[in-house]
Amino acid sequence: MFSPQGPSLRELCVQALSSVERGYDLLAPKFDHTPFRTSQEILDETARTLTELGPFQHGLDVCCGTGAGIFVLRSLCRGRVTGVDFSAGMLAQARGAHPEATWVRADARALPFAAGFDLAVSSGALGHFLPTERSVVFEGVYRALRPDGLFAIAVGAPPPPASVSYWTTLGFDLVMRVRNAVWRPPFVMYYRTSRLPAIRDDLTAAGFTAAAVALTALGRYRDGSPRYWLILGRKPTDPP
Repeated sequence: MFSPQGPSLRELCVQALSSVERGYDLLAPKFDHTPFRTSQEILDETARTLTELGPFQHGLDVCCGTGAGIFVLRSLCRGRVTGVDFSAGMLAQARGAHPEATWVRADARALPFAAGFDLAVSSGALGHFLPTERSVVFEGVYRALRPDGLFAIAVGAPPPPASVSYWTTLGFDLVMRVRNAVWRPPFVMYYRTSRLPAIRDDLTAAGFTAAAVALTALGRYRDGSPRYWLILGRKPTDPP
């Protein structure tokens, strides 16, 4: 799962016993050599799908990490691209890799933007928010977008119960719940709290018109269901 340039087991344990922010500050220099970084295949398929929904002028990567989503925004947006994250370490890596972009340190639950973007993207971040926090994040993205702006979230579909992935993610979430029950500060990272219907419902509650596109080029499970989806939230042209 990890390349030789990735973190050691000890480093991962130290990260897991830290807060989310501190943990990612520690992991940042080696993050791109871990399976936690959004794969290039997902980024490419996201960009391909969004190409048909543009054009876009200015783009925002929400919870940008080391800047993987900037590849998507640069291929689609004709204007400036901006990444926002609350980890100073991750932003330092992103800034070094993409000096042409704008980087902002902020909590996604309190985004400091207002109607300045045509496209917002996010991937691999929803598990860091409790279900009760998702609505605040989506409301902030809604404010950041211009009318008719689009918010795209690449998410993995829940694996079927007969798969190894199902039991792996279930076990991981159980371990994290025990860890957070007995250790402070908490490290919020769950795989099974961002179900597709719940995401769509929260987008709708935030004011978006929600839809979902199956990223079938990224494969299917044995039961035929897609492994990945692109959840889309469109801000109305005349928002209330």
